[in-house]
Amino acid sequence: MWSTARSEAALEAALPVSIEIRPMRNARRLRLRFDEASGTLKLTCPWRTSRRSALAWALDQREWIDAQMARAEAMEPFEPGAAVPFEGKDLRLVWDPSAARTSELAEGELRCGGPAEGFARRIELFLRRRALDVMSREVADYAAAAKVTARSVSVGDAGTRWGSCSSQGRIRLSWRLIMAPPEVRRYVVAHEVAHLAHLDHGTEFKALEARLYGPGLAEAKAQLRRLGPRLKRVGRRR
Repeated sequence: MWSTARSEAALEAALPVSIEIRPMRNARRLRLRFDEASGTLKLTCPWRTSRRSALAWALDQREWIDAQMARAEAMEPFEPGAAVPFEGKDLRLVWDPSAARTSELAEGELRCGGPAEGFARRIELFLRRRALDVMSREVADYAAAAKVTARSVSVGDAGTRWGSCSSQGRIRLSWRLIMAPPEVRRYVVAHEVAHLAHLDHGTEFKALEARLYGPGLAEAKAQLRRLGPRLKRVGRRR
């Protein structure tokens, strides 16, 4: 579908960051956004748009691209001494060469030993495990209240979704939610559990979601929108 002319490579090389082009059958015009989490451009375009034309159009938006990149906040990698959110509160990361490799949480610090080059991986592993443990229990509690059953619960790191529920009853949640305040995390859990009963977003789904979560649903949803960009930057280098 796409042309492979050399000019395409030249156009792409002129962009300050990499770009992902997605032709869509229902798209009526070209749309460009800067994804802070991955540091890349995402361009959607009508199905028959050539790659060369899409790249040329993107390059014409260079002033806008530069402005978006300038506004984008820095990534927050897992490094010794960094402060990262954990259940809505700041947690100091500490590397102690004499400590065990397994991360330990105590008095506002997350401490681990082992080789320095594996520090970030071990911190993320701790957070992933904690997220799975905590949210598995919350899914079970909400599912019992809704009289439904989750076939499985897992955690991942989808770029654009905080959670998903399949028609087979499998719930998948972002491990990054363990960094959010508990009331924000529980909103996403309640939302996905409600999908076990209703896979759409109709009135019955909304009523069940509200019943499961209780007061403060709108506030939790708004808070996730505010905190989301930072949660997606934490633990990343680019």
